[in-house]
Amino acid sequence: MTLPKRSYKKVTGLALACSLLLFSCAPKEVPQVNLIPKPAHIEVIGGYFKVDSNLVFGNEQSGMIRYVVDESFGNGNPEGYELNVTDKGIELRAASETGLFYGEQTLRQLYTPKGIPCVSIQDNPRFPYRGLHLDVSRHFFPKEEVMKLLNVMSYYKLNTLHMHLTDAGGWRIQMDKYPKLTTDVAFRTESDWQKWWDGKDRKYLPEGTPGAYGGYFTKEDIREIVEYATARHINIIPEIEFPGHSDEVFVAYPELGCTGKPYTTGDFCIGNEKSFTFMEDVLSEVIELFPSEYIHIGGDEAGKGAWKTCPKCQALMRRNGMKDVDELQSYMIHRAEEFLISKGRKLIGWDEILEGGLAPEATVMSWRGEEGGIKSARMGHDVIMTPGGYMYFDFYQADPKTQPYAIGGYTPIKRAYSYNPVPVDSLTAEESKHILGVQANTWTEYIKDEKHLEYMMFPRALAVAEIGWTPQEDRSWEDFKPRMNANIPVLQRMGINTFTLSDEIETTMEVDTLRKEIKVMLDAEKYPAEIRYTTDGSIPTASSPVYDSPIVVKDSADIKAAIFRDGQLQGTPTEKKVDYHRGINKPIHYNSKLYSGYMAGGMNALLDGYRGGLTYLDGRWQGYLNDLDCVVDMGEVTDIHKVSSRFMQLIGPGVFQPGEVELLTSEDGENYTSRGIIPTTVSNTDKDLSFQEYTFNGDWKARYVCIKAKEVNKGFIFTDEIVIW
Repeated sequence: MTLPKRSYKKVTGLALACSLLLFSCAPKEVPQVNLIPKPAHIEVIGGYFKVDSNLVFGNEQSGMIRYVVDESFGNGNPEGYELNVTDKGIELRAASETGLFYGEQTLRQLYTPKGIPCVSIQDNPRFPYRGLHLDVSRHFFPKEEVMKLLNVMSYYKLNTLHMHLTDAGGWRIQMDKYPKLTTDVAFRTESDWQKWWDGKDRKYLPEGTPGAYGGYFTKEDIREIVEYATARHINIIPEIEFPGHSDEVFVAYPELGCTGKPYTTGDFCIGNEKSFTFMEDVLSEVIELFPSEYIHIGGDEAGKGAWKTCPKCQALMRRNGMKDVDELQSYMIHRAEEFLISKGRKLIGWDEILEGGLAPEATVMSWRGEEGGIKSARMGHDVIMTPGGYMYFDFYQADPKTQPYAIGGYTPIKRAYSYNPVPVDSLTAEESKHILGVQANTWTEYIKDEKHLEYMMFPRALAVAEIGWTPQEDRSWEDFKPRMNANIPVLQRMGINTFTLSDEIETTMEVDTLRKEIKVMLDAEKYPAEIRYTTDGSIPTASSPVYDSPIVVKDSADIKAAIFRDGQLQGTPTEKKVDYHRGINKPIHYNSKLYSGYMAGGMNALLDGYRGGLTYLDGRWQGYLNDLDCVVDMGEVTDIHKVSSRFMQLIGPGVFQPGEVELLTSEDGENYTSRGIIPTTVSNTDKDLSFQEYTFNGDWKARYVCIKAKEVNKGFIFTDEIVIW
């Protein structure tokens, strides 16, 4: 895409009023404006400025657009702009070329065959960092695809691309001092990540080997990408992994690992000074290629096991009085930062760089939730928020049964859009200033080609664009949804193989313990959407009720809902079982150990009335790393007719069905009677997301209800609710 040329007037202080703005658009039709991100302030006046498409998409700009660079505009924010469109012309004012560029993107989005809607816009981004991340190690994507993504990013005012260039999947950037990184370990035996990673023959192959899979960017490729990004006001942050995730390095240069042998470790030997020579040499070449203020050094998921027995690492620990191997990682991060600072750059890394002590001026990317980011901000360090539960685009975006295989998780665009990067309840106003922005990460273990990559990134990237730009108080899902839908064909015209949104219905619940009822809300990603539903488990039809207000459930309901268009059901109905059952809010005692990382709604999560969704990360599923053994106290001896509990399985991240579930009841809390054992019917090798409900029916008198679920696969088991009738 060739960028348009422009001439503009540069002023200091306040610019003179433009005479063409004395006119106003005729207050005729008030058009729908589908801008993403939504501007900080916009007034749609009505009517259009008649214009040919070349004015906003061509190379030469006509005199009908007046550009003004006003250095005092927006308190000097370089990305802000002001745009006024009347039926006589257009004025675009900004403090810098970057602001003018973003104003032009707004003009491009405003264009319609009728012309440009007459508007008055004053706009500034909420955050200075609005980013996407791309993993090119697990699967390599050529420079043409990177440039395609840069085009779309600039259109939606995303200003940072974080390129994950090295990992165990292969080294992806040419290094003059270490040529084996591309000749020996940029290619591997198998394109399928899971087959390669889990296989016995996990090997790298020399460049040129017939059938080898992989690739890398030459230095000229990188220069072209950087130049292309710079022209679109996008900064590229390179990531080179230290000290972990570096298996490929030790195949090319085994002396840098603790064992001195290839295929034995993924962590650099911290006690070997050659590791630091390598680090500084590589970073020096990276700095020459990337003008970015930040250089990302990874820092995540180092195994650290080899360090515990490595003589060189242990000797370094003794010399420096280190107490544990976490301090070895911190030692390397500190040295990396010192080197980068000496070169006029700043260090950024994943939140594990906090372990063992954070480098003095480091910036943290918080991916394991928000905890690392909150801790860093309180310490006075800058933070980019990128929590996996909201900002991981390798997670499913719709029901896994309808989607290409993914690593797991479930992050539909509504959940992504709901994220606020500033945890207002955890940080003071001053600490919040350290939150520089937001980033979404696309890891590519299971993303094999460009079409699949685009499918996973879009339209979710539009949510990130708006999170990063628009004031939090001006954002709402109901406002974003129609604009998002309107931008699906825009993405397609850009050549993006976008996900076209789900026909599924989102079901949310609100449990009211005072009224002893549950309100059920239905929503759809698609807009407009006619939702029809039933409450008896039957398939909705064109004569079923139209959803227009919450459904109130006072006992049990099997809700099925679907979108209808022209009287025809679209897709497969979504089902949600809802029970305001007799166990809600009853006391529960655990005989087994709870796992603190997945407590869902707390100790009473299994009796709060809320059913979980399609991911164990949604705050409704309670997880255990061992057997589940819990007892519900009904308060008095009562008639029990039905007890059920649902478990999920997703073996990729290690979530399995229990081997079996047993129900026991007791009247006195001492003597228990088994009411049956139900084995799982799901294979522990089935990689698809699946659920099994273990239901016990009978007629028993009991005060105490005990559920035991046996963990047999050395992984997690997750359940969402114990239902008692």
